[in-house]
Amino acid sequence: MALASTNQQAPQGNQNSKTAYSILFILGLCHLLNDTLQSVVPAMFPILEKSMGLSFTQLGLIAFALNMVSSVMQPAVGWYTDKRPMPYALPIGLSSSLLGILGLALAPSFWMIIISVIFIGIGSAIFHPEGSRVTHMAAGHRRGLAQSIYQVGGNSGQALAPVITALVLVPLGQFGAIWFTLVAGVAVILLFYIASWYASRLSLKTPVKKTKISTENKVAHSKAIKLALLILVIIVFARSWYGSAISNFFTFFAMESYGVTIAQAQIYIFVFLLLGAVGTFFGGPLADRFGRRNVIVFSLLGSAPLTLALPYVGPTISFVVLAIIGLILLSSFSVTVVYAQELLPGKIGTMSGLIVGLAFGMGAIGSVALGTLIDAVGLTPTMISVSFLPLLGLLTFLLPSDEQLREWNE
Repeated sequence: MALASTNQQAPQGNQNSKTAYSILFILGLCHLLNDTLQSVVPAMFPILEKSMGLSFTQLGLIAFALNMVSSVMQPAVGWYTDKRPMPYALPIGLSSSLLGILGLALAPSFWMIIISVIFIGIGSAIFHPEGSRVTHMAAGHRRGLAQSIYQVGGNSGQALAPVITALVLVPLGQFGAIWFTLVAGVAVILLFYIASWYASRLSLKTPVKKTKISTENKVAHSKAIKLALLILVIIVFARSWYGSAISNFFTFFAMESYGVTIAQAQIYIFVFLLLGAVGTFFGGPLADRFGRRNVIVFSLLGSAPLTLALPYVGPTISFVVLAIIGLILLSSFSVTVVYAQELLPGKIGTMSGLIVGLAFGMGAIGSVALGTLIDAVGLTPTMISVSFLPLLGLLTFLLPSDEQLREWNE
């Protein structure tokens, strides 16, 4: 593609190369461990609300600090390492998360919690674009499947948040988070192995071939790519804000509307996130078979009727509805990353950092906005309002088709 960078140093994979499944599965496990560490933060919300008397706005600010640091840094990390690959940034980043988890367990005040989650956010910001780059390198011709293996690890880690709350934080309190320093330690060790493989692949790097096209076509492609990226941003916004509403605040909605305990309310979140992980895994292979854009369209518009119904169904039906929403809505999580990478194939880290970083950033802004809205108007009106977000998926029909992307990249 003409718009691809010509100074790419790291290998970006070969469509005909063999898929390195062992690397993908280890990296997926590391992603699970990394996102498990992040999941400790929202899992602590019900505990911190009671022990420190925090408001919903303060809880939203904690999520904002975690996700905004990660989202702002991810594109920058991806851009830098597109030019100067740094394999051992992966274990270094997880070491930052380890320090953050330790601080979170011992934090005596709201502001110390903020500082601790910033360290966790820095580790995540380094891990995600570099992890996605290694995934692309190991993918061979199965890019959708490879990204799904990688991303399903992260979504599985996020799904552990309610389990962490029910089994660890409810009985042990805030200090129980210290056990997750062991999780961080395991991730650091595994990432040293991944970094070694990554470094060995750098010796096999091949430069990106520059393609000559006319100025007119270059301008047309540039405009189409900018429009597609804008639409992807809107899609990530809709999916992330809705996911933030469920992950961070549906616990309180269930407690208020259904009269359940903290531990019981966590089951709803677990069901949503667990089936979301399943959807993430199957979304990639389905995109390889039926097309990236088709899966993105289906993920939003297919889940919209269910999100609109969720605030009005009872406690039992909610389990089923949340499960199906998670399965469908998050099926496009890995697909949007691959789609963005194919829009600008010479900017693998940058595109991964942009799309995944946007997911964190939009979730961060959503946490604060939704927390403030809940404080102002209440839980139920807020949940009804966010149920309309997946309807923004109508814009996905404006995305270039997979065939157009292949033509641009030839």
